[in-house]
Amino acid sequence: MSRSHARHLGVSRGFRVPTDRQIRALHERYAPSSAAFERVYIHCEIVCRIAEQLMESLADTVDVELVRAGSLLHDIGVYPLFDPRGTLPEATYIRHGVIGHELLRGLGYPERLCRFCSRHTGVGLSRADVERQRLPLPVRDYSAGSDEERLVMYADKFHSKTTPPAFLTASAYASAVGRFGADKVSRFDALRRSFGEPDLAPLAGEYGHALI
Repeated sequence: MSRSHARHLGVSRGFRVPTDRQIRALHERYAPSSAAFERVYIHCEIVCRIAEQLMESLADTVDVELVRAGSLLHDIGVYPLFDPRGTLPEATYIRHGVIGHELLRGLGYPERLCRFCSRHTGVGLSRADVERQRLPLPVRDYSAGSDEERLVMYADKFHSKTTPPAFLTASAYASAVGRFGADKVSRFDALRRSFGEPDLAPLAGEYGHALI
């Protein structure tokens, strides 16, 4: 079976990629409320659409179905962090990636899919970042590895689940990430050169979210 044919069938490197319907059902299963579902799932849907747009210029160099599934699943670990009031505590939010990774692993998903959860934060969390910032995470490297992981991580930077949610231009994100150091800006610029910039205005109009 050719790689392109495998992707058409939703098969990626020996495992069957979950369908959009199956992924939506997982979100519905773990969301503690309809408001939490809308906040997280819509964000994941938007990230998927941004990633799809960016993939148009990548020819056949990335696994399309894997990127779609990774985009739709990357924030599944946010749901357990909602408190009874429906808010997300800032102090523990950084843990949503590892929580999502373990959740998917517990459901039997392969590592290459679980990693989209733990490898999308910022422009990559290194072991040194975890130690220096004293983050509430197991001390290890959380940097994106494959092009698929890097693409989902990058697409995620253009939309925020803030209240209200908003789209961020590349310039806006570069300015925001600068507070974590010049190296983070450099990493984002490298992603920008690799994948280009998405056209956010149509999506912002469709979803009714501000474009910052």
